[in-house]
Amino acid sequence: MNQPDPSQMPPPPVTLGQAFWYWLKLGFISFGGPAGQIAIMHQDLVEKKRWISERRYLHALNYCMLLPGPEAQQLAIYIGWLMHRTWGGIIAGVLFVLPSLFILIGLSWIYLAFGHLPVVAGVLYGIKPAVTAIVLFAAYRIGSRALKNWLLWTMAGLAFVAIFVFDTPFPVIVLIAALLGALGGKYAPQKFATGGGHGGAKQSYGAAIIDDDTPIPDHAKFSGKRLSKLIVVGLILWGGAIGFLCANYGWDGALTQMGWFFTKAALLTFGGAYAVLPYVYQGAVEHYHWLTATQMIDGLALGETTPGPLIMVVTYVGFVAGWTKALFGADQLFLAGATAACVVTYFTFLPSFLFILAGGPLVESTHGNLKFTAPLTGITAAVVGVILNLAAFFAYHVFWPQGFQGRFDAIATLIGLAALLALLRYKAGVIPVITTCGLAGLLVTYLKPWLEQVGVLL
Repeated sequence: MNQPDPSQMPPPPVTLGQAFWYWLKLGFISFGGPAGQIAIMHQDLVEKKRWISERRYLHALNYCMLLPGPEAQQLAIYIGWLMHRTWGGIIAGVLFVLPSLFILIGLSWIYLAFGHLPVVAGVLYGIKPAVTAIVLFAAYRIGSRALKNWLLWTMAGLAFVAIFVFDTPFPVIVLIAALLGALGGKYAPQKFATGGGHGGAKQSYGAAIIDDDTPIPDHAKFSGKRLSKLIVVGLILWGGAIGFLCANYGWDGALTQMGWFFTKAALLTFGGAYAVLPYVYQGAVEHYHWLTATQMIDGLALGETTPGPLIMVVTYVGFVAGWTKALFGADQLFLAGATAACVVTYFTFLPSFLFILAGGPLVESTHGNLKFTAPLTGITAAVVGVILNLAAFFAYHVFWPQGFQGRFDAIATLIGLAALLALLRYKAGVIPVITTCGLAGLLVTYLKPWLEQVGVLL
């Protein structure tokens, strides 16, 4: 008698406890930005564990790509919710960011308390030009995928000019790009049919627990009553938190303003963290003065070295803001920083849970039909220009640390060019590039007296 092929039989059901330990592990190993995190989940959940089929995985991913917010975390929420109802989604989403929250609080404390030490300053000296190269590489990667015709290239160029020359607020750019996309979809649909969808499934890895033909579970079926309850709960979670802060610290209090500002930021993160960082910079550095431009660049450098979504850099922004503003007095700086970091993280990620838990049932009823809209295509094109502006901003502050009237930092420029070459030519990973550049910066710091003596840094 022939033995059945194990790949033709779905794996045994996964308990919520088993899922908990996987999502916790993922929170510690999710390096590489959204692309890396999506690839890790695909390898684990589709290829190895077979919790979900390729087609259902890509269907969920396409929906997450349409939303503002970190798509990799939203995908984890979606799969957790599909497998284990609401609590499964909450556990997956929380554990995806919880390790990086604690790691960034610790790194932020080290940065503020010991950042003046040569070893810390040296590592950051090398990492900052690497981050400049990584942002430029992100613009190239997204642009090469999304800008498929001259009209989208033009929109990207106009977005760059708008924010670089005229300092146009990021929300205005997003709105204009969406309107142009909607008009383009109506009058030139062929130009806007290039959205960055992920296509259909091309390969089967065997039967999955949630397979192509697995019926939609009851909790994933659309219910107007359930949606209404979710909206009410979401409003309570958001309104209760912002109301508590307002009652205790006033509307103009730093913590209340952080909650309000990062709620808006969470709703504008189309295109990922690189796209919303200019908006965070405009608000946190230029408007609220929570931190300096140099501290913002250092924060992105720290964010690139930790697991979790890159938008977790907002945790660092919150910590620095709470610390420098001494919210609870000069003798409780760490408590102020940690509290502000948690407030910022809460308001940044809350919408992601609501988007998935509210929209998931609608998506599950549309297998194979979800597509990118023309307005999103327009936003994606504009995002490329915005990211390019971010790279120019970093390059200015890193390569001319005292401004154009000051000296040009040739060593930092060489480190940045080497990092860009490694990313483009040799397809090096982000973590190896950052590690190598950090070591190079440390070496330069200890060799600096000799280099200045021979005139290299002059």
